[in-house]
Amino acid sequence: MKIAVIGLGLIGGSLCKSIKKNTSYTVMGFDINPKSVKKALEQEAIDIEMELDDLEKADITIVALYPEQTVDFIKNNPDKFKKGSIVTDTCGIKEYIVESVTDILAEKSVTFIGAHPMAGREFSGFDYSVDNLFEKASFIITPTKKTPMKKLEQLEDFALAAGFFKVVLSSPQEHDKVIAFTSQLAHIVSNAYVKSPSLKNESGFSAGSFLDLTRVARLNEEMWSDLFLLNKKPLEEEIETIIKHLEEYNKALKENNKEELKKLLRIGRQLKEQSMDYYNSLNS
Repeated sequence: MKIAVIGLGLIGGSLCKSIKKNTSYTVMGFDINPKSVKKALEQEAIDIEMELDDLEKADITIVALYPEQTVDFIKNNPDKFKKGSIVTDTCGIKEYIVESVTDILAEKSVTFIGAHPMAGREFSGFDYSVDNLFEKASFIITPTKKTPMKKLEQLEDFALAAGFFKVVLSSPQEHDKVIAFTSQLAHIVSNAYVKSPSLKNESGFSAGSFLDLTRVARLNEEMWSDLFLLNKKPLEEEIETIIKHLEEYNKALKENNKEELKKLLRIGRQLKEQSMDYYNSLNS
């Protein structure tokens, strides 16, 4: 099977390396940065530096670009994809992507299936790509009612063969609602947290809690601002929810209300324990 990967950044590069490590598939790579392509060839992450006309050879094309770039790339090249092939993406939002390109490709006898590899690092670019990024990661696939079952199964099989821990199916709408909480809100909270004037005094006073909470503050603002704006409503709801809960803690502190503070902390601890138990039950 031949796989085309468009965009050799952190995710695209890591996908190439993972596919090469775990399968015998031929990997073709494309990037507008010739240095990234050169490094991918040198590290044997890809077999071939492809031209856009080579899309007609790919059984599966993975577009690993920012959301707007993903949509533009597909809209600008609908005739180049192999008839009967699958085109997928790696974007952190799904409804916008799926609605923008599914019908365009269907008219060309090409199946688009939205996907989201649930892994990343606080760095970007091919230089930070690794062949084990997805070993403990889920591969979220967001089919629609129009998605052919045979194509869905083909993409599932590909993800597992390429080294993903498991495949998760979701609707594009549900994906975006949940991801606003599990990923996007975490990045905003982390980014806001480091804006405290106390940051300049953290050296020598910080340990695991600080490192855990600040890790994703170091983000790619170009990509994340797009993701936030394209998923604005669910993210706004999550931000409003966390502000409400922070106000509860602040009120208990101002009133010196230890019992209320204990209650708030206990509820949070119990919710975390319940989520851990549920996670462990799914993966046992």
